Amino acid sequence: MKTHANEVDDAVLDLHKRKQKALLGGGQDKIDRQHSSGFYTARERIALLADDDSFLELGMLNHSDKEGAAEKSYGDGLITGLAKVDGRPAVVMAGDKTVFAGTEGAVHIRKSKKVHEYALKRGLPLFNLNEGGGLRMPDGMGSDGISDKLFPQEMLTHSRQVPLMTAILGDSFGGPTWMAVSSDFVTMLKGTCMAIAGPRMLSMATGQKVETEELGGWRVHADHTGQSDSFGDTEEECILQMKKFFSYMPLNSGEEPMFKETDDDPYRKLERVLDILPKQKNRVYDMKEMIKDIADEGEMFEYKAAYGEGLITAFVRMGGRTAGIVANQPKKFAGAAGPKECDKAIDFICLCDSYHIPLIFLHDTPGFRISQDAEREKMPTKIMIWNQALAQSTVPKISVVIRKSVGAAYGNMCGPSMGADFVFAWPTAEINFTGPEVGVNVVFGRQLQEETNQTEARKKLLEQWAFDSSPYKAASKHYLDDVIDPRDTRKYLCKALEYASYKNGTKSERRLANWPTGY
Repeated sequence: MKTHANEVDDAVLDLHKRKQKALLGGGQDKIDRQHSSGFYTARERIALLADDDSFLELGMLNHSDKEGAAEKSYGDGLITGLAKVDGRPAVVMAGDKTVFAGTEGAVHIRKSKKVHEYALKRGLPLFNLNEGGGLRMPDGMGSDGISDKLFPQEMLTHSRQVPLMTAILGDSFGGPTWMAVSSDFVTMLKGTCMAIAGPRMLSMATGQKVETEELGGWRVHADHTGQSDSFGDTEEECILQMKKFFSYMPLNSGEEPMFKETDDDPYRKLERVLDILPKQKNRVYDMKEMIKDIADEGEMFEYKAAYGEGLITAFVRMGGRTAGIVANQPKKFAGAAGPKECDKAIDFICLCDSYHIPLIFLHDTPGFRISQDAEREKMPTKIMIWNQALAQSTVPKISVVIRKSVGAAYGNMCGPSMGADFVFAWPTAEINFTGPEVGVNVVFGRQLQEETNQTEARKKLLEQWAFDSSPYKAASKHYLDDVIDPRDTRKYLCKALEYASYKNGTKSERRLANWPTGY
């Protein structure tokens, strides 16, 4: 007869055996297959993300509720828990490809729902390390099977309550894709695919045959959709990008981003900016170099770097305080924004305003790109939606006109009357309804035709146009708060952010928190 002590010992031994099996997910052969394909397992990915010994797993002994599937489905294709990421608490979910190819069964979905709800309840950011094949069959088959597996309310009503970050680390269809496009930040491993359904399903449903790379590879999302914000050559690189993004975020919408102490003098003179800006007005330069010179320690983290390249959106710190940069990029389309740049700006403004990140606008644009294609892509609507997001945003906003800011783009870049706390300009700034050559031709076209010396007459008109476009006329009427020495830009920005943040810190009213992600 067993003693009570033996019964307890046996129960504990049985628990450990179960957990040892659970660590293998779908089995060692599936783990070996994952490794031979060049990918990490879900738990290995969590180990790359989480601080050492900080992961508290939840649902380790879950398995599929289908008869006979228990021994090969530990976790039911999803590893979840709590962890610390660079010392800060977070909820973590990782798709497990070793269990039914990472597809989503009933237990998987229930588990995902519960940890997402917990993240919202306790104000914890949520990391998703994703790959998987979407809804599992037969779990989702039939009117009963699909009825409780539709889009989860906690994802649809997330409302930027906590930062939601996703890494696509293997081919992802269905659920992982829905989660990614609902996230605040998405990084994608090059060589993987993110789409609604895989090529096989597409072929069976439509007869269309396409390779995964062409269907939803990283170039598709970099060049066309903007549904991924960053890309990496390795899983380690993607996870580091998630951690870098997270470093600029608060834990939740009730907090401001962390202040980071710096030895970089907030009033430091910028000795490089006059060298970065070309002496000739029609020459290009790299606005990223300007941003690095302005920011703490020369550090910036770009958001959607490969998408809408005529506009830069990036996170920096100014005197230790997190800020979002919206800057025209003269190297691309002369800094003129098109439809993609508009979408990028809208997305970034909503993100920053929802997480209490002040915005800095650096102008150097000849206006918007106008064309038949742009009109077909609803360019007027996109311009106005950008303006609506700007008008609804309530974080501190500061504008600096560096070289030129022309037409409606002057407004979209948070010019006067567009809600900026302060609008400054460099003495090199040119501000007007349109550029000089176009303006002179439109306004003085007939007059020029009547001139005997059209070249000399055009030259005088262009000189007059340049005078009218200088920042001093706007400054004289207090449309601009000041015209500043370019070398003092960092000092003005740091001081302005400090003064703008006295009453409520950088906290916004979060009017844009319900704006759809990935617009």
